[in-house]
Parts: sequence; structure tokens; C-alpha cells
Amino acid sequence: MRKSRIAIVGAGLAATPHALALNELNDEVEVVGVVGRSAERLERFANTYGFPIASSFNAVLDDARVDAVLVLTPPHTHLELVEQAAAARKHVLLEKPLDISMPRAERAVEVCRKAGVQLVVVFQNRFRPAVERLATLAKSGALGAIAYAGVDLRWWRPQSYYDEPGRGTYARDGGGVLLTQAIHSLDILMWLAGDVSTVVGATATTALHSMEAEDFASATLTFESGAAGHVLATTAAYPGFPERIELIGTNGTAVLEGGHLRAFFHDGRVDEFHDPSSSGFGAKPMDFSHTAHRDLLKDFLRAIREDRSPLVTGDDALRVQRLIERITAQTGRRP
Repeated sequence: MRKSRIAIVGAGLAATPHALALNELNDEVEVVGVVGRSAERLERFANTYGFPIASSFNAVLDDARVDAVLVLTPPHTHLELVEQAAAARKHVLLEKPLDISMPRAERAVEVCRKAGVQLVVVFQNRFRPAVERLATLAKSGALGAIAYAGVDLRWWRPQSYYDEPGRGTYARDGGGVLLTQAIHSLDILMWLAGDVSTVVGATATTALHSMEAEDFASATLTFESGAAGHVLATTAAYPGFPERIELIGTNGTAVLEGGHLRAFFHDGRVDEFHDPSSSGFGAKPMDFSHTAHRDLLKDFLRAIREDRSPLVTGDDALRVQRLIERITAQTGRRP
């Protein structure tokens, strides 16, 4: 089997778990180049993980050896990079979110579809063992028909996190806690409970942070299935707590808190599973294992090789971003 060849665009905070994952998958994939804006950071990253530095993004796109690009740059840069990659017939693995607005997000998905290249967004939490087990319970019908699905994400980020230029702004990030942190849990919620028909939402910036976008959001949902739903998300809950996803079905209830899954069935059975890995819910955003990134990368590479749909698609990311847009649109905060 020929190794897939991938280039990395961006060497910032999000790059570390991907680099660790790629090195573990070195029997399947070769990193042929890394590009980034900061020469110092790029050299440090490349030396740490043993990757070669490419001269430019254009050089990566012109390199016939490159099958795919891994885009790890800030959200407001995504569309243009995706457009260039698609035009060069390179498959794209894109850090979330798709981009900072729905028109730009939709355009990113459309250009990849027209070019016939794969677009996968980094929703690595789908590959966490406890989430996979929850998905099996929901999709097998073990819980029965879903009557309620909710997310409760009470994380903590210190002010220093938002002091980085552009972080928590609409121009660079497209929003706050919903688009940057809660998007992962919302993806799982919609993956398991389906599309949402009605939304009543509210957002705020609490006194704990000085930032442009929201650090608190809540919403009451009704799913197209008729199930009720609720979302609460914040980065102002010191010192940070594992996120909670709850599914109530006609046969039982499943509660996932971080990596701890408990399912309680009407017949008296209790199913319990624990994955000790963290999700970066406290002051250290990257305090989590890279194994879910590894499994997402593996699925991406095999989807390319086998010409099949990956587990996470650009359309999946669009669905979640539309929900976030519907929540924030009701507040009148976003310019």
C-alpha cells in the first residue's frame, strides 16, 4: 500500500495533536511539507516532529506528490486556502469551524464538492471511545426513540486565553464559545438526535472575560423528530468541568460526562463505561489525548484511498454551524 502524502498548513496551538497522530500513522502517511506564517514557530514545530518545511503554500499545491492538505490556520483564513487546495485537486482536512460565516462555510463545502475532493472537518470527539459507545446505544435503538437530547458545557478559559490577538472576535474566530468550544458537543448532539426544527437562544459575555463575542450561550431546541433539547455552553465556569451530553429515550437514559458514560434502562440494567482521557475543559486547552485525532486522520486517509464517504463530512459541519448561527442570530450581537 502506497503511503498517502500530506502537507500541513499552520503550526500553532492546534497542530500538536495532529503532529503526534501523524507520526503514529507513519506506516500509512508521510508528511511532505509544513508551511506557516511565523518562521520561528514553523522551524520549532518542524524540528520537534521531524517534518520538512515547504517553501510556500503554492509549492505544496504544485507538488504532485501531495494527496491532501491539513489546514490548521485561524478560521477567517479557511475559505481561501480550501479554494486553492480544491482547485489543485488536493483533499482537505480542515480544523473547525469551516469558516467565520455561513456564506463562507457553504462556499468551502461547495468548492470541494465541485472539485471532487474530500473535505473533512476536525470533529475528533466522534472518535472518542465513550462517544462511540453512546452512538452505538443511540443508533442501535437500545435507548428507544429519543425524547430529549441536551448539552451542558461548563468550561473555563482564563482572560489570558482571550488576550491573544483576534481570539474571541468575530473577524478572526467568527464567534465565541459556541463556534470555538461547544461546536464539538453540538456535532455529537446532531449526529445522534438529528436536525433541529426550532431554536430559542440567548448569548452573553459575562463579567469574567473581556472579549467581543459570547462566553455564555443557552438555547431551547425542538428536533425534527419531535424530541426536546437544550444547550448550555460557557467558558466562564471556573475551574472547568467535563462536558455533559444527555439522551433520554423511551427505553432508558444515557449520560456522558467527559469520558464517563452511564446508561440506565427501564428494565433495571445499568451500562457503564469510562475513558480516562480529558477534553481540555480547564485552563489548559490542549490537555487531552491525541488518539481521537489519530483515528479521525486514519478515517480521512482511508476514505481517500477507498473513495468512500468519511465519518465526518463538510455537510456535517455545515449542519452544526447553521444551528450555531440560528442561536446567535436571535441575540443581535453579531455584526
